[in-house]
Amino acid sequence: MKQSDDDKFIPMTSFRSGKGSEIQSDIYYYTNQIVNVIMIGKPGSKDWVLVDAGMPHSGPEIEKVAENRFGKGNKPAAIILTHGHFDHVGGIVHLLNEWNCPVYAHPLEELYLTGEKKYPEPDTSVEGGLLAKISSIYPHEPINIKCALKELPEGGDVPELPDWQWIHVPGHAPGQIALFRESDRTLIAADAFVTVKQDSLYKVLVQKTEVNGPPVYLTTNWEESKESVQKLQELEPQVAITGHGAAVEGEELKEGLENLSKNFEEVAVPAHGKWVRNEDKA
Repeated sequence: MKQSDDDKFIPMTSFRSGKGSEIQSDIYYYTNQIVNVIMIGKPGSKDWVLVDAGMPHSGPEIEKVAENRFGKGNKPAAIILTHGHFDHVGGIVHLLNEWNCPVYAHPLEELYLTGEKKYPEPDTSVEGGLLAKISSIYPHEPINIKCALKELPEGGDVPELPDWQWIHVPGHAPGQIALFRESDRTLIAADAFVTVKQDSLYKVLVQKTEVNGPPVYLTTNWEESKESVQKLQELEPQVAITGHGAAVEGEELKEGLENLSKNFEEVAVPAHGKWVRNEDKA
């Protein structure tokens, strides 16, 4: 196994970094620098699941958080990756060396997770704030976890999580998925939409909560992104954890998603950038 050739610590943080919140009795999310990792399972459970693996070099930190919640030596039954961008797989090799558990991802992410294909370089020309302008520092080379990687089953079933379904939500990444539990309408949205304006340094630092489209500097298909947001809005979630920003629920989530879905071109799509077509802003 191998982290990417351009693996490096990214000196970026927010006031939520190092903090965790339990939004259901069996759902805990933890902010690692600027990204969320999610742990599904009640405290002390022997069959818990980790969703995503944080920023580069975050493995030991995530391992410690998991130990505090589930007990020392209690490894997850599986890791689910919503997609393979650097800030969602940064600690994966360390964690697999410690836990030796299966990793599930959408087949369209496989090449980026087996060392065969790198993501496009982040778009520093895109309309946006400082974090978009410096996005060239973010890793985009592939990792290689082929020995542990398994495809998510067709039909939406989630291994080790029988009450959940996975939903393909491309646009930000080809094989990005969200997770949804209908019984309490809990959504893990990945970066299909986020609750902080991810290209704004100030809003990332203070974690100002607002429903936004996906991070602009790594989103390669805005048409698919819009369709993904509309698909998730139709689920009528009651609470959502996104890849970046604080969890949102109730009317704040409903109104924010409705606005984003109806006004996606104005709210989410940047005015210019290498992946922005003129008709997107027509």
